[in-house]
Amino acid sequence: MYLLPHPKSFEEKAGTFLLQHGCPIVIDSQLSSELYTVAQTLQAEICEITGFTLPILRLHKEETAGCIYLTSLEGDNPEAYELEITETSVVICGVASAGILYGVSSLRQVLRQAGALLPCMMIQDYPSLPARGYYFDTSRGRVPTLDSLKKLVDTLSLYKLNQLQLYIEHSYLFQDLSEMWRDDTPLTAEDILTLDRYCQERNIELIPSLASFGHLYKLLCTKSYQHLCELEGSNADAFSFDGRMAHHTADVSNPESQKLVKKMLTEYMQLFTSRHFNLCADETFDLGKGRSKALAEKKGLTSLYTDFVSMLADFLLENGRTPMFWSDIICEDAQAITTLPKELICLHWDYAPDVSEDRLKRLVDAGAKQLYVCPGVHGWNHLMNNQHNAYENISRLAVMGHQYQAMGMLTTDWGDFGHINHPDFSLPGLVYGAAFSWDTQILPEDEINRQISAIQYQDDSQTLVDTFRSLGQQEAFPWYFVVRIMETLSIQKDPARAAEFLKDCAPDRWKEDNTRIDTLERALYAALRTAKPEAAAVINAYITAADGQKLLNRLLPVIEQKLKGADLQDPTLAGELETWLVSFKKLWLTVSRESEFYRIAHIFNQYADYLRV
Repeated sequence: MYLLPHPKSFEEKAGTFLLQHGCPIVIDSQLSSELYTVAQTLQAEICEITGFTLPILRLHKEETAGCIYLTSLEGDNPEAYELEITETSVVICGVASAGILYGVSSLRQVLRQAGALLPCMMIQDYPSLPARGYYFDTSRGRVPTLDSLKKLVDTLSLYKLNQLQLYIEHSYLFQDLSEMWRDDTPLTAEDILTLDRYCQERNIELIPSLASFGHLYKLLCTKSYQHLCELEGSNADAFSFDGRMAHHTADVSNPESQKLVKKMLTEYMQLFTSRHFNLCADETFDLGKGRSKALAEKKGLTSLYTDFVSMLADFLLENGRTPMFWSDIICEDAQAITTLPKELICLHWDYAPDVSEDRLKRLVDAGAKQLYVCPGVHGWNHLMNNQHNAYENISRLAVMGHQYQAMGMLTTDWGDFGHINHPDFSLPGLVYGAAFSWDTQILPEDEINRQISAIQYQDDSQTLVDTFRSLGQQEAFPWYFVVRIMETLSIQKDPARAAEFLKDCAPDRWKEDNTRIDTLERALYAALRTAKPEAAAVINAYITAADGQKLLNRLLPVIEQKLKGADLQDPTLAGELETWLVSFKKLWLTVSRESEFYRIAHIFNQYADYLRV
């Protein structure tokens, strides 16, 4: 029997409880009525597995035989719970509603593996880190549908995560900034309000996260606000995925920048019940290099940064919010963290698979007392996630988080270069983060992959997640280099520079990679015979992505020859790229709005044209 996260105390006992028709789910009448939503979640899970719907009752029982009973537990930790399955009953106790929810989540995982015949057991459990979150990029190409966001929240709840942040640059419909979002499909106030309530019902804090310093490409390219961009004239540059992320920092020397950002913060914060707010402030690469250069020379670059962040943080504090920000800039001069408001929570990200503790220790030694560790799922810049790198990064940073007594861990899912990776591919990384932030035990990679296969996909072979991992490793031509080469050719007109990127690709390996993909795809097709609907949807998404990766791998040696000057055409491959794009768009629209799909399509179409020249 697998449970993720792994409980602190888990004792399996002899015997089973037979879950029968008519067995009620009973909410202790002394508990809050909000537990009804939790009971409904359990009811739906049981119906999905068994085909029958159990009644839900609300009353106080002295004798719990013959029912699933949700009741209270004495203790100080609101997320602590107990789950006891005997031959006569199932009892879930929680110190607060959060604990009862987590007990239900554990029972749901048992149901997925045991069906209606539940093995007897006793679980006593509580989290090691109080804050356990997930960060999802909704700005760099992919804006999710509300239904897919709710599905994400359901997944977070199943694995006992309690925070969610959505990364917003331009993808929220601000009232007076139509120039910024007019050619996009932004989230609306109603979307956020609906999602916020949905999260509350599942003990998840939806924390607003808004780019407010760097990464303001769409805002600072508008005619109304281009004068607030640090680098003058950058709005005239042709769009590139790389340029969008590398530039477009607010000019802190202009008081209008403060006024505009505060207006955005004010409008956005009012949609959330959370009293936290992530102001981001990361990767301000251009700071002091343009319009604020004179001020930087006068005050110093570090002070220029900390003054603006402090101003934003103080504004949030004045409005009753606890501010958060990313750590990358302050890490360069860690002692400067003492000049920032003491309430500011530092979100320390480091995505190296072999991440060391050097940067984190530097922050702690400098006095950072309120911080999260923030690893990543390694899906960005790939058609399919690099799960192994995600495991290494998340597991190592989790150990450091426990060691340095972090407030929490926030597992990040970015969408660099168009967010081509399907969101469901990040599920293993999400679970790694949930498991390793809840408990200090770090399961081996192969073992946790087996457990995810069994729990999430109800895969009897327990090999599905390993198959996904292997598929992500067969990329002779990774999406990052697909984009960089084409942007270098089409925008910079520099074939020599484009050829430089080939050094990090594997043109001699593409046939071998494609042969492996063919074998792995056959295994996925075979798995469809017994796959549950959710697993079947993910399997088919992987097959679509794998087909795309095979085409990119085939594209690589052709590009290599053309960059060497060969007069080479391949209209057949061009047509296959265009045809695959139709299938990929169908997959995209199952979970996302139209958003910036056209930018991904543009890259593929440019290659198709290049193959016909």
